[in-house]
Amino acid sequence: MPTYAIGIDLGGTKILTGLVDKENGHVEYFTKHKTRSENGADYVINKIIQSINELLEESRLDISQITSIGIGAPGQVNREKGILISAPNLNCSNINLKAILERQFFIPTFIGNDVGIATLGEIKFGAGIGYNNVVCIFVGTGIGSGIACNGQIYYGASGTAGEIGHIIVDAGGRPCGCGGNGCLEAYASRTAIEHRITGALKKGRQSVITDFMKDSRQISSKMIKKALEQNDELVTQTLFEASDYLSNGLATVMNFYNPELIILGGGLIEAIDIFYERTITKARAKALPIPAQATHFDKAKLGDFSGVIGACFLEDFAVKKV
Repeated sequence: MPTYAIGIDLGGTKILTGLVDKENGHVEYFTKHKTRSENGADYVINKIIQSINELLEESRLDISQITSIGIGAPGQVNREKGILISAPNLNCSNINLKAILERQFFIPTFIGNDVGIATLGEIKFGAGIGYNNVVCIFVGTGIGSGIACNGQIYYGASGTAGEIGHIIVDAGGRPCGCGGNGCLEAYASRTAIEHRITGALKKGRQSVITDFMKDSRQISSKMIKKALEQNDELVTQTLFEASDYLSNGLATVMNFYNPELIILGGGLIEAIDIFYERTITKARAKALPIPAQATHFDKAKLGDFSGVIGACFLEDFAVKKV
């Protein structure tokens, strides 16, 4: 009889919940909801519970066949206690998700950093198969990364290793959601690109992207792609600036950790080939020659489901600190 787990990718813009066959990593059913973190932590928690209930109802699966619930959250977590310590992009802090969901569903629940869990999914079923030392970087609302060392996820002394979005690329520079200044996330995330474009529009810069924003308050990766295809000057300039900063971060990773493989994922990477290719080319040019030649690059293979699939294996891959 197949065994299943529920994986939840709790993001800054959406909550993606999936029922996964653990034998082959296949997502049998899934639900998607907007996070709407501006409504507060209680709203987000209720949306998580709602998404699980919808999944159980749709699958009509006996709850005894579900071995665990796994959650990937964008921020710092206490894996042992199942607490979301801090998530600036969710406006949430010190929430014991493990206790809340186990009390609601009576299923063992585990929590981890969202990109660390996506890395777990990619090394088990995606682009990282066959590699031992991998860094997985996702560019989205923020920028996060996971580190695989000798085939296991590396968490570091405090369990927060992999916060590449908060390496300093411009001392005293732009404010970041973490409270610091000059972080990579403030320069190369989709949110940073959106802020840069909207700020320029308010100052009178012209862009075709305004035609795509009539029914939306946000600038999506697809909008950026369309504007880029029309050779829009503002969008091209902003995207290439973000690419330059992201390549700085990748060069730092290559020089410091010297991974076999760097996996890149997220909406911008998936939607815009030139952003992916340009960033890699720039990163290789900036890194030291030997690690630059030794490091392979690839796109995440599991798409939106990297985190969902990885979260389902938190119980089995309860990785020791190394």
